[in-house]
Amino acid sequence: QVHLVGSGGGLVQPGGSLKLSCAASGTILQPNTMGWYRLHPGEQRELVATITSDGSTNYGDPVKGRFTISRDGAKNAVYLQMNSLQPDDTAVYYCNLYATRGYASENYWGQGTQVTVSS
Repeated sequence: QVHLVGSGGGLVQPGGSLKLSCAASGTILQPNTMGWYRLHPGEQRELVATITSDGSTNYGDPVKGRFTISRDGAKNAVYLQMNSLQPDDTAVYYCNLYATRGYASENYWGQGTQVTVSS
């Protein structure tokens, strides 16, 4: 129903920056929440940041003050500007779209993009 394609990952040195992008296609329910979650090797998936249709944001503690999430409603896209990257930010980053219709929910995930922070 919904296809998410994330991009923008790569290898950067500590202190560097990356910008992740994710575009959703298909039947997009409104309102919805889009966001980014990351998976460290051997760890549970954790919240990076989310943003609602009306612009309300939520950040995980490890990235607050360094990452900024934004979205373009017309393009059904969400972005993650990552600054001051640290080795602990190394993970696979997954784009997410969450929406509800009555008591039903829809939760879609992108394929993941690898971010590696290393010197």
